[in-house]
Amino acid sequence: MNIKSISKFLSLILRHSPEKIQLTLDAHGWADVATLLKQCQAHGQRFTFAELETVVAENDKQRFSFNEDKTRIRANQGHSLEVALDLPLATPPEFLYHGTVPKFMQEIRARGLQKMNRHHVHLSENLDTATSVGNRRGAAKILRILSGQMHRDGIPFYLSVNGVWLTDEVPPKYIQ
Repeated sequence: MNIKSISKFLSLILRHSPEKIQLTLDAHGWADVATLLKQCQAHGQRFTFAELETVVAENDKQRFSFNEDKTRIRANQGHSLEVALDLPLATPPEFLYHGTVPKFMQEIRARGLQKMNRHHVHLSENLDTATSVGNRRGAAKILRILSGQMHRDGIPFYLSVNGVWLTDEVPPKYIQ
């Protein structure tokens, strides 16, 4: 199994469907590493602890984290499962960015950015990341978010371990 496919599989298991391999996450999204490896192997997804370490260290979006002694692992954000990431409130930069595709623009203009089946709307500090995210579904449309004004208006922001800015929604008036 290659590193990219391990990362993709872990995204599914640690963010959305741990039950696919009979894995249990705690209330904060953490899974026991030994159990994860055992359950992955039992369900035909064989990889080593060393490969898991490589995925955590080298994933281009830094999607996963170990605890200090590397006995537990979790996804940093993007869950559709109910987990308490316990991220502290953070003050965003004046502008953040969101990548999408043209077919969603009419709904975004009407309703703003909604978290849909995830816990938060994901925003980035740089255009390259937003473009990369948007390009996953076609030609990217980049939205500039007036995050500084949102914050001043009392809308909370959180910053994940891997630098993704999170908020519950972005109303249309804050989108350029």
